[in-house]
Amino acid sequence: MSVRFKLSFIFLCCCIFHLSVNAQNKADITVNFDKKISEMKPIWAWFGYDEPNYTYMKDGQKLLTDISKLSPVPVYVRAHNLLTSGDGTPALKWGSTNVYTEDKKGNPVYNWTIVDRIFDTYIKRGMKPLAQIGFMPEALSTKPQPYQHKWKPGTRYEEILTGWAYPPKDYKKWGNLAYEWVKHCVERYGKKEVESWYWEVWNEADGAYWKGTQAEFFKLYDYAADGVKRALPTAKIGGANVTGGGSRYLDAFIKHCLVDTNYATGKTGSPLDAVLFHAKGSPKVVNGLVVMNLRTELRNVEANYKVINKYPQIKNIPVIIGEFDPEGCAACGMATNPENAYRNGTMYSSYTAASFARLYQLTDQYNINLLGAVSWSFEFENQPWFAGFRDLATNSVNKPVLNVFKMLGMMSGNRVETTSNQMYPLQTVLDSSIRKPSSDIGVLAAKSQNTATVMIWNYHDEDKKGNIDKVSISLKGLDRKSITVTRYLIDDKNSNSYEAWKKMGSPQSPTSSQIFELKKSSELKSVGNPIKFNPNQGPFQFELSRQGVTLLSIK
Repeated sequence: MSVRFKLSFIFLCCCIFHLSVNAQNKADITVNFDKKISEMKPIWAWFGYDEPNYTYMKDGQKLLTDISKLSPVPVYVRAHNLLTSGDGTPALKWGSTNVYTEDKKGNPVYNWTIVDRIFDTYIKRGMKPLAQIGFMPEALSTKPQPYQHKWKPGTRYEEILTGWAYPPKDYKKWGNLAYEWVKHCVERYGKKEVESWYWEVWNEADGAYWKGTQAEFFKLYDYAADGVKRALPTAKIGGANVTGGGSRYLDAFIKHCLVDTNYATGKTGSPLDAVLFHAKGSPKVVNGLVVMNLRTELRNVEANYKVINKYPQIKNIPVIIGEFDPEGCAACGMATNPENAYRNGTMYSSYTAASFARLYQLTDQYNINLLGAVSWSFEFENQPWFAGFRDLATNSVNKPVLNVFKMLGMMSGNRVETTSNQMYPLQTVLDSSIRKPSSDIGVLAAKSQNTATVMIWNYHDEDKKGNIDKVSISLKGLDRKSITVTRYLIDDKNSNSYEAWKKMGSPQSPTSSQIFELKKSSELKSVGNPIKFNPNQGPFQFELSRQGVTLLSIK
């Protein structure tokens, strides 16, 4: 064989390999609208954040309004630091309300001004608190100094762990604080309103946030729960909001609530109206590329579901995933944590679509009464534009990820049966995440009386853009010869403020006209005009780029 022939042969092989690697995938999807799976529960309509004082600030109020409008049901909001001492000045991973101080004789002094302002902001928008009883007021802490931390992204995370993380010096005063708070809320908002809330004690007591023992946390919970129930016997309270890897701790907590002696009352057991835990993914930078890990987040869920199902006494108990996110630190931007570079664009939005769809599947498999999964992502006031925080908006401009929640807000009725030849099976995701060469082109669908919706995403753990793939959807069981299809789309060209900002040259001081354009580009866009379509004459077809998410709204 001549050298020229060998080189030609090698070149040809390389071309064939290149074409095969970059060839379009074809997703063949079938939606059976007449085959109901379960109610399309809005488990996504729960949000949370560390910094409660952002709630009533300019951008915080705007984002809360946007969130409340996208959901067909009241949105629940969870915030840290609702009992932390301070003057209300916000900072990253910090907030304060100063609800509890003591006079010179050690008598409690209650001041509800700031925490009322936070809850008023929610109630005004039809939202509801997932009210966290924490953290420890300075006057109650067994180790109050130092108290307010000065943490910044890039510094040691442990620096946030100051006097607020310690047990109370007096558990009766702690329980009475919970009592007085709930009593005040009933007086301010009414018994019926507060009965619709959920209360929970502390955050991740199995991790860094609690500087006491497990027994001391159970005591903390018992006294707080007793205070809540004394103020409003019909109030709903639960725990323990353990870390993603805290299933053993959750097991011990549930056992305590069921059979142990209550530290506050001396009776058997403690109130448990909901079980809460966290689930987090773990992205990494591999060869300069961000690689997500959906497997880790879902396995956190599965481990805690298995614990809950061990106890027949709490069968069908409401379950709330107190934080459900791609990773841990919302306030750690991409400048200090390059693995978080996924957060501004379509990687975050497509991951969110794929993760919530799998959460529905996993919940069905374990027959769990899941009420909600809190996306620990809000906004960070007066920070650089698109700094890579895990947030839903930057400087009042919504990010692409918020449009996924808008899509989910349009889905109602019952979830129905779907199949896709390009969707990774749930067990594969639990075993090895989404790491094969082909991307995950998945589907979630719902049907109500006169409308139907189909969400499709094109996701892969590797944060890179790929070819535009073909999608063919057979819409079965609609019993209609003519339907109207409106298609909404999130990709590089649609519903994407980040790409619009980059095209402007990534300005850190955009003009008012640029901000107007950014807000316009952030809105959820439909593609073209609504289409009249006969589902009996073949599949509905379109193309979807990698990291794209689309929703078909059918009438």
